[in-house]
Amino acid sequence: MTDSVSSVRRHLALIGRPPSAQDIAEALRATGQVVSDAAVLEIQHGITRDSDGVGILEPLLAIPQVTDIVVNGPDQIFMDRGGGLELTQLQFESDDAVRQLGVRLAALVGRRLDDGSPFVDARLPNGIRFHAVLTGIAHPGTCLSLRIPTKSHLSLDDWERFGGVDPQAGEILRRLIEKRSAFLISGGTGSGKTTLMGALLSLVEPSQRLVIVEDSRELEPNHPHTVWLEARPANGEGAGLVTMTDLVRQALRMRPDRLIVGEVRGGELRDLLQALNTGHEGGCGTIHANSVTDLPARLEALGALGGLSAEATQAQVSSAIRVLIHVARRGPNREVAEIGVLKKESQGVKAHVAWRRCGDLAEPGEGMAELLEVLA
Repeated sequence: MTDSVSSVRRHLALIGRPPSAQDIAEALRATGQVVSDAAVLEIQHGITRDSDGVGILEPLLAIPQVTDIVVNGPDQIFMDRGGGLELTQLQFESDDAVRQLGVRLAALVGRRLDDGSPFVDARLPNGIRFHAVLTGIAHPGTCLSLRIPTKSHLSLDDWERFGGVDPQAGEILRRLIEKRSAFLISGGTGSGKTTLMGALLSLVEPSQRLVIVEDSRELEPNHPHTVWLEARPANGEGAGLVTMTDLVRQALRMRPDRLIVGEVRGGELRDLLQALNTGHEGGCGTIHANSVTDLPARLEALGALGGLSAEATQAQVSSAIRVLIHVARRGPNREVAEIGVLKKESQGVKAHVAWRRCGDLAEPGEGMAELLEVLA
């Protein structure tokens, strides 16, 4: 039926208006195909799907467990249902078909995707995080990535029930929110950083105002007083750029009880640290890192992007952030793997593991005494 849709679509393109059922029936006759109610409905559904939804990817969105869909050219479409990427049986007709879908999705949010602007990163109106890179830069063809927002809000109790958070770690995290200590959640892509952050922010007292700054909106805490600020790229004329640094500065003027940076990835770290060092308690953010002990070097690198020297970054970090939480994937599961503390030493800022998970067991680390002091 895919070939039927293609031939009928080419015929209908000549009428210059949205096709009716009669138009589709006439197009079927003109292309030498059998006309029936079922054929007309199927063609109509295919045309609507390709013009309004995500094309042939639409059935994958209907699967409740799917969190990611990636397209590697026309012949490889993968989905992730929590157990890693699986190759599906779906295929596009050609790389042009992949490109057309990417161009249409980019246009939904006023973005360009063409040879002059061969990649795009945006959030679609339905909340899906969308990324595309055109063939010529990407091989084996145009690549699309869709990150589907979760339809449920996991609480910290859910994390414990599913085994992602050890009961002792759960008590530490609850105490962390209660004490309004600043913290960072680290981990790799798809490790559960954003999901855990949403669960922890849901524990914040309803009377407190959360102001969340994100490059692309993903955080959805179950909290009654939440304000989101979302960065924006420049338009085709190069105007309208709104950076994360801009938004962190604006957030400070919005009377936040807690300032949250959805993902710290650049110079906005400087403004976040300044905020945490000037009375904005309980701020937090997520950051890409491999482990708790790798975070100081990662923070120094990001501080440099904001114009801070290594010494200045260390001084700001040591007084602003004390607790680090690292999440990781173990098979299909996400779990809190380490909790650490930052400590100023003669060699600079060092991270010490206070608690770590080893398989199904947990053990304290050398930083446990400092962690207990922070939570006391």
